[in-house]
Amino acid sequence: MNPQLQTRLSACAERVDQALKQALSNRPSQSSALQAAMDYSLFNGGKRLRPLLVYSVCEALGADLVAADPAAMAVELIHTYSLVHDDLPAMDDDDLRRGRPTCHKAYDEATAILVGDALQSLAFEVLTEAAPETVGPLVQTLAQAGGHRGMVAGQMLDLQAEGQSISLTDLQALHELKTGALIRAAVRMGGLVAQANASTLACLDEYATCVGLAFQVQDDLLDVTGDAQVLGKKTGADAALHKATYPALLGLSGAQQKAQALVHQAQQSLQSLPGDWQLLALLADWCVSRDH
Repeated sequence: MNPQLQTRLSACAERVDQALKQALSNRPSQSSALQAAMDYSLFNGGKRLRPLLVYSVCEALGADLVAADPAAMAVELIHTYSLVHDDLPAMDDDDLRRGRPTCHKAYDEATAILVGDALQSLAFEVLTEAAPETVGPLVQTLAQAGGHRGMVAGQMLDLQAEGQSISLTDLQALHELKTGALIRAAVRMGGLVAQANASTLACLDEYATCVGLAFQVQDDLLDVTGDAQVLGKKTGADAALHKATYPALLGLSGAQQKAQALVHQAQQSLQSLPGDWQLLALLADWCVSRDH
């Protein structure tokens, strides 16, 4: 990873983790068992990509990072809830997440379901602490991205596609919802915090759409070519579940070319924007060069 990007990613991860710990401390659960399982799932070494997007967009547009904390926390809480539920036996049935037992393995299935429920509702609770003039648009953006019109719809389409032959167009539509919706939301939320105008938000949405899809293509590639120890989870899961993937439809070389083309398009979309967008350009590169 580029040293500048690594430094910024570490700083953003530390910032959002401290904010999340404070938020949980200020809102202790009535169940200590639930609280422990929430902490286990939330603080498990995640990359914090989505908070980084919120902070980076906000910073590039000249806004105060303190104003971005609620949005950064909220998008990470929704992302973590989705992973806890995605790992369940009824979904992807994964035993490991980032090298540790998944929530339902460390605890049990009922606890994992409740952890996801709790993290989802907490996301909107912390989001109400954003500046009054931005709360409404932020809530609307996150609710749409994380719900039946976004990520959840993508998860359903993914389950329905197991063992089925689907087209490249359908695969892209699936992943633009399942993975891309929350990445687009993170970028847009950074823009909303900074009160960006409509044309800036449109450029940012193009960037986020390309980055979200490139991130998923690389995920598909890593499931085929990655090291399980580095990934922190088993490889070959997509093939075992007979899922449609970019390598399956395009071949390894074709999927790699697709990812690079998406990165180029993402970076091009930033060129008309005033300000320093180097970090987001580097982030697009990292999405297709990462090994986990």
